[in-house]
Amino acid sequence: MKAVVSVVMLLSLSHPQLNLPAPRRLEAAPVQHAHKGGRWYLAQSGHAVYCLGPVRTLPQATGGIQRVATYCEGDKPIVPLKD
Repeated sequence: MKAVVSVVMLLSLSHPQLNLPAPRRLEAAPVQHAHKGGRWYLAQSGHAVYCLGPVRTLPQATGGIQRVATYCEGDKPIVPLKD
């Protein structure tokens, strides 16, 4: 009987522990900062653009004038506006 108890105790002490992988960290979503001081405009291309600067009129090569929004977010700092 002592032999059975000692075998059971040895097996219970020497069993391998399961090492679970650490949980994966999720990437945080990019933080969108609040817009301060700007306005949304409708660009000539039909898209909405957010600009921080004033609306200006620029002369065109054909002799007319073009309204543009200045200091806009994105790849174009000056965006022609739709009239």
